This record gives sequence, C-alpha cells and structure tokens, in this order.
Amino acid sequence: MGGIDWFVLILFFFLMIGIGVWSFLRVGDAEDYFTAGGKMPWWLSGISHHMSGYSAAVFVAYAAVAYQYGFTLYFWWAIPVSIAIFVGAFTIAPRWARLREKYNIASPMEYLASRYNVPTQQIMAWSGVILKVFDVGAKWAAIAIVLQVFSGLPLWVGILISGGVSLIYSTIGGLWADALTDFVQFIIQLVAGFTMFFIVLAKLGGFGEIGGMWSKLPAHHSDLLAGPYTFWFVFAYLFIDFLSYNGGTWNLAQRYIATPNAKEAKKSALLSGFLYLLWPLILFFPMWAAPILFPNLEQPDQAYAILATNLLPSGLIGLVLAGMFSHTMAMTTSDANAISSVVTRDILPVLTGKKHSLSSKGALVAGRLTTLIFVLLTLLIAVEQNSFGGVLGLIITWFGALVGPVSIPMLLGLLPVFRYCGPAAAITSIIGGVVMFSLDKFVFDVGTAATVGLPILVSFILFVVVGYFTRSVGVRQEVTDILSSISKDRAL
Repeated sequence: MGGIDWFVLILFFFLMIGIGVWSFLRVGDAEDYFTAGGKMPWWLSGISHHMSGYSAAVFVAYAAVAYQYGFTLYFWWAIPVSIAIFVGAFTIAPRWARLREKYNIASPMEYLASRYNVPTQQIMAWSGVILKVFDVGAKWAAIAIVLQVFSGLPLWVGILISGGVSLIYSTIGGLWADALTDFVQFIIQLVAGFTMFFIVLAKLGGFGEIGGMWSKLPAHHSDLLAGPYTFWFVFAYLFIDFLSYNGGTWNLAQRYIATPNAKEAKKSALLSGFLYLLWPLILFFPMWAAPILFPNLEQPDQAYAILATNLLPSGLIGLVLAGMFSHTMAMTTSDANAISSVVTRDILPVLTGKKHSLSSKGALVAGRLTTLIFVLLTLLIAVEQNSFGGVLGLIITWFGALVGPVSIPMLLGLLPVFRYCGPAAAITSIIGGVVMFSLDKFVFDVGTAATVGLPILVSFILFVVVGYFTRSVGVRQEVTDILSSISKDRAL
C-alpha cells in the first residue's frame, strides 16, 4: 500500500466516525438508538439488511472456497440466501414490523416472554449473545487477515483498527449510525467491486472471458456442487439462511422492526433479496478467476487480497480495501446494536428484577455501555480465532450449526401454524440442537453437511413433536392474540 492508499482508508474511517457523530444528534432515547424510532425508509432498511448480511469473510473464507471449488460458492451461498429472503418477505418480515407497531418492541427477543415465558426468553437471549460473540469475532479476524496481506500489519493491529473505529460510531450513534454508514459503505463497495471486476476482466482478455475463462479452470470449478458442498449441504444452508436472514440473526430482524409498517418491511426484504441474487456475480468474479492469474496459491484465503495488491494501481487499493472494511463494519456494528438491545431490553430487567427500572434515557446509557462491552469481547475472540478453527470454522461450522437451535423457536413462534409449540417445545428444541452439535463436533466423525444440518434438523423435529404432544395444554389467550395481531395489518 502506498501513501495515497492509506489516505483513502483513513478518509473512509473518518467518514464513518463523522456519520456516527451526526447520528448521535438524532438519537434522543432508547427507541431511536435500537429501532430508529420506526422511521427507517424501506430502501435504507433493505440496503442495510443486505450490507449487514455478510462481511470481509467473503473476501477471506469464501475467497478460499471460490479459489478451490469455483462457481459452487454462488450456488450454495448467494442463491439460497436470496430464496430465503424472498420467502421471508411474505411470511416473516411484515410480522416484525407489526410487533413494533402493536407491542412497541425494540428487541427481537422482547416478544418471546409473552409468546413462551420469561425462562425460555432468557435461555434464547443468553444463547444468542454468546453465539454472536464468536460470530462477530470471526468477522474482525477476517478483515485483519485482509489488511495484513495489503499492509503487512500484524493481525492484532488490524483487529484493533477496524474494531476501534466501529466501536466509536456504533456506540454513540446506534441503529441510525449503522444504517447510514451501511448506505455509504454500499456505494463504496459498488465502486470498489466494479473496479476490481473490470480490471480482472481486462487482464483475462475482455468480456468474452466472462464465459470463456471456465475452460481454463479445473473442470469441477464450473460445477454447481463441488467438494464438501453437496446437495445436502445446500439444503441445510437453505434452512439456515431462512432462519438467519429473516431474523434469527438479530441485527437483520432489527432492519424490519425499524421500518414504519409491514408493507415497508416487505419491500425492504425484496430489495435485499434481489441484491443478494445479483451483486455476488460481480463480487465473486475476481475470486473465480484467481486460479488463472495466480495459480497454486499456498493460502487460498488470501486470493482476493493478492489480486488487489498485484493488479490495482495506487489509490484503488485503498478503495477496494475500504470496500472490504465496509462489509465487515456494516455487519459487526449492526450485530453490536442488536445484542445491546437484547441485553438492555430483555436480560438486564430480569437480572435486576425491576422490569421498568430504567427510564428511556437510562436504557440509552445502558445500551451504549453494553455495545462497548460486547465489541471488546468480540475483539478478544478475534485475536484468538485460531483456537476455534479459524475464520471459516467459526462462520460455517460454529455459527451455521448453532444459529438454527437458537432461531427455530424465535422465527417459527411468529407463525400461527406452530401455535401449540410452547415453552417445553422451545427449550427442548434448543437443548437438543446444541447436544447434537456437540456430538457431531467432538464425538462423531461426520462431514460438514452433517455438522451444520443435523443440529437444525433435530431442533426442528423436537420443536414440532413436543409441540404436538403437549397440545392438550392448550394455547394461552395472550399467545392467540399476539399471533392474530401480527398476521394482518391493523384496519384503517
């Protein structure tokens, strides 16, 4: 990296902090901090949902998959995500907006105390918080690996730089800062992504190589399924994506909660789904072409960074690096805000035994303090990421396998068809999924698809079966009212 590259990157960081300071002036209470006051327009929510859905892990862990196996990356990642979001646009996203409208929730966990009971809510809240510490830690580690290739900085320095900047603007600005920085970062990554796409295309020989390059790659690189990415892996990840991108990943639920109404939430989801379907074709192209330009890389997870440092002129390297930072910071800061809302709205009142002990201003202070502590914990995990199987191991195995058991009661609990699934079904589902993951990971010798898919399958079966056999308990009127009220818009 040259001096102009560092200038571009530093300018990007100051821009993010500046947006955080501006957003700070718009945050008057906890509702503004956690849900943007329910005033976020659908297009901003949709772009923020998209940007918050993936990080620099795309340029590290997924770049390695693209380098080694080719087009299957798009088939098992982008397409299932799009399908999951499109389905959720008509089934889940509007319900999140209605929950805020009718029950004034500011956290995706908040409705669970009424839908199930407080102990169930607490189990799910604590499980999700712990899981997210590891997931976000992986994101910091991914961007640090990229920065190390670009600049030679040690991993821990890269982690502290990206985490420190994000810590400032997310702590002071809340969801408004997250969404507005997401929008600016979206523009930056579009410019950076297209720049890299056209430079790599020119290096290959022009537009004809969009289709022609595949004959120069190993034969399996054009296969839809390759290596460990089998049909069952894709099927498992489609289910995971439905749970994760429709709210099982809490920060994505917040994007829908922050919209003014159900109609806007639906439009937000459709926009995000289309972006996931189209943009990865441009974004992944350089990664697919990397084996032609740089064959036999010993560390495939550095493929995208090596492309940038070798092909881009001074100045553009900083821009592309800023684009990579954009994805990571968009995802991690939105995660931090979501975790903060859960801790402040759902965990702290139970721990203190005073549900209404915090004023709106007090909740705002608690939210900012929680955001600070959460980010610091994730930075610690990032520094120790090799202890958990590296970036890919943290994202695909740990997060992929555990998000299902935590999310199934949360997402399916929104749907009337599962109204008989109460606290017993929810708790049994979570425990069964976690036990299955532990057996897969530490006892049985199973493949990636089984490690990821079996915990979700077990959780789903237990949720449905226990719900069926406990249906004689009946459905509380409060649960019936919730499910009825969020299934349709309020009459005007």
